Amino acid sequence: MKMDIEKVARLARIELSEEEKVTLGNQLEQILTYVEQLNQLDTTGVEPTSHAVPIYNAFREDETRPSFPREEVLSISPDQEDGYFKVPRIIE
Repeated sequence: MKMDIEKVARLARIELSEEEKVTLGNQLEQILTYVEQLNQLDTTGVEPTSHAVPIYNAFREDETRPSFPREEVLSISPDQEDGYFKVPRIIE
């Protein structure tokens, strides 16, 4: 297990103390034990799902609504040209 922790730490480019390696090793062992318990459950007839609870679209329907008048918005712009915002060029 210690070699696995060291390999993952090296791949992640993080440095772990010996104490951290022991702690992470213990935590990983607990996780793997729990996963093994889950693997023992009989899931025959249980349909796969992508979410544990039903999800509904919480977004409103798109609808056209009036916006601010162009002249009013452009009047507070620092710079404009031909009815559009004018911004400094950033790509040559």
